[in-house]
Amino acid sequence: MTHRILVPFELPDPEPVSRLLVEDLAAMEVVLLGHYSLPEQTSPKAARRQFGEETQAELDALAADFEAAGADVTTRLVFGKDRPKAIDEIAVDENCDAELDPAPTDGIDRILVPLVDAENLERLEDFVAALLEATTTEVTLFHAVEGEEKRGEIEAMLDGARERMVADGFDPDLVDVAVVEGEDHDSAILRLAEEYDAVVMGEADPGIAERIFGSLPDRIADRTGDPVIVVRRNL
Repeated sequence: MTHRILVPFELPDPEPVSRLLVEDLAAMEVVLLGHYSLPEQTSPKAARRQFGEETQAELDALAADFEAAGADVTTRLVFGKDRPKAIDEIAVDENCDAELDPAPTDGIDRILVPLVDAENLERLEDFVAALLEATTTEVTLFHAVEGEEKRGEIEAMLDGARERMVADGFDPDLVDVAVVEGEDHDSAILRLAEEYDAVVMGEADPGIAERIFGSLPDRIADRTGDPVIVVRRNL
């Protein structure tokens, strides 16, 4: 399966993705979204007429870095007022199975993979395998036990995921599992993510906490300064 990942940039003057991360994503199909935020009184059509040529040139320069690494690149330029909505619409329109919350990185040697449940497990494992193909990156499969969940069942889920990854070719010495109790899921991920170089996680249903505090992937990226990849539920 060829994976297709959305990489959003805020224009103008976007923050570039590090060369190391570009190379890690080069085996995938990459969709670069350039989003130009507009004030309420400005129409997208007027902004595109005024800024379209120069912002497309900025987006093409970003695409050139991915193309030089061997990636198949598509670019989309959006002028609008709602960045999260634009990201979601382009991800669906371009049939992306993951989104990147970019951040600078000196290298990805350890990846945290939070697993909430088994619903998105196969897709998440498949994406991690594609991302880490031919690398020696360490992976930790993680879950925080909450509510009525039973630790034994959670450990069995994580151990099963680890076994499938090893069967798919992962070095067993590089795949670990971690379970914590007494801490809510989001807080545990935020704390533990600081010990890793990147986070790969499944998409969650948005809730009131995300509307108030920002999405969990954004909060992880803001706190750690590391890239976060979200594997979407529905393709």
